[in-house]
Amino acid sequence: MQIVFGIDFGTTNSALSVYRNGTVEVVAVDGGDQGGELMRSVLYFNEEHEIFAGHEAIHQYVNDGAAGRFMQSIKTFLPNTSFDSTEIFGTRYTIDDLVAIILRKIKARGEAYVGRPVESVVLGRPVVFSQDAARDAVAEQRLEKAARKAGFRNIWFQYEPVAAALAFEESLQPGEERIVFIGDFGGGTSDFSVIRVKGGAFGRSDRRSDVLSLGGVYVAGDKFDSQIMWDKVAHYFGRYARYRTMGKEEWNSIPKSIIYTLCQWHRIPLLRARKTRELIRVIKGAADDRRAIGHLENIINDNYGFFLFQAIEKAKCELSDSDRSLIHFQDRDLIINEEICTEEFEALNADNFRQIAACIDEVVAKSGLLPAQMDTVFLTGGTSRIPRIQTLFADRFGRDRLEQRNAFTSVVHGLGSSVPLFV
Repeated sequence: MQIVFGIDFGTTNSALSVYRNGTVEVVAVDGGDQGGELMRSVLYFNEEHEIFAGHEAIHQYVNDGAAGRFMQSIKTFLPNTSFDSTEIFGTRYTIDDLVAIILRKIKARGEAYVGRPVESVVLGRPVVFSQDAARDAVAEQRLEKAARKAGFRNIWFQYEPVAAALAFEESLQPGEERIVFIGDFGGGTSDFSVIRVKGGAFGRSDRRSDVLSLGGVYVAGDKFDSQIMWDKVAHYFGRYARYRTMGKEEWNSIPKSIIYTLCQWHRIPLLRARKTRELIRVIKGAADDRRAIGHLENIINDNYGFFLFQAIEKAKCELSDSDRSLIHFQDRDLIINEEICTEEFEALNADNFRQIAACIDEVVAKSGLLPAQMDTVFLTGGTSRIPRIQTLFADRFGRDRLEQRNAFTSVVHGLGSSVPLFV
């Protein structure tokens, strides 16, 4: 009996499907969100050199009072050729080492479920890891290397929006054909595809000729969170603070590189570099807003960026069902209560929405079809629930063509459905 895993290693969450006996099922891999079907793509290293992943990582991180090293959004580093490795409590880890830890845990959970070792996997990948072709290739190579370190011998890749299309195809009646525009919104990238689907055994043949176009953009859930951080929260951490250098009268702004890094939750640990922390200490001594710089020191030293961005993400998600929400966060003497409404959120992210809209139009154009020729628009991923995203598609294709279901597991189910295309 042939068993192959499908793994959706995501920026925010990861998931596992199992293909065996011609069927696909999504398997619980964690004790956290969505009944265990999703595992947060996070790692935690404590000072005793223990390593935790997923829900266990968050639990240990909280219990240890943020004393160890917490890492998230690791996938976004895959195309970053300037980031090769990091040292954690005296041990150096390459980027593929970090990814392998997560993949190894998912593999172990899957093997426990099926009761035997599994060496074959279909891995999801975004259409665009990076706009730079060389970096895109590096990202895939690193992901493959991580899979091999995790114990997989047979490794195939499938584009994430194509996987979502294959999952959608299984809902069709035998012989039913449709042209589907797929929108897959993750934490790091938004990926799109136009694909011809058909219910029944047709789904088990070579599908390359059915993929009419592909495209993607590096704008997704994390980018929206970062924009909120930049415009609504960063001033608590010195975005507008100024300082004087010794012996000089003129005021200087806080280096933008520090604030930019602060606004990307997966990069905040980089501010722990000795040189950066020393610069912040010097700035604090000569700043016009020492309290804000103190908050900046605390978020770095206490490593609470994850929880701050959880508060931001929560407010963002609430805007999908309400006209306004509150960003609430508290740590030490810092209390944040920032109200944000849908109109403001859309204004702050106007450029992000423009980039997504342009990519949608480009993918439609590359397919050689008109928007009116799309039978269905299938959207997956949490970000697809944002009202403005919904409007982008409704304006182009008509709201009656939009379909959403299994927002967090469509891709991983489709990766399992991809197995017959490779083996």
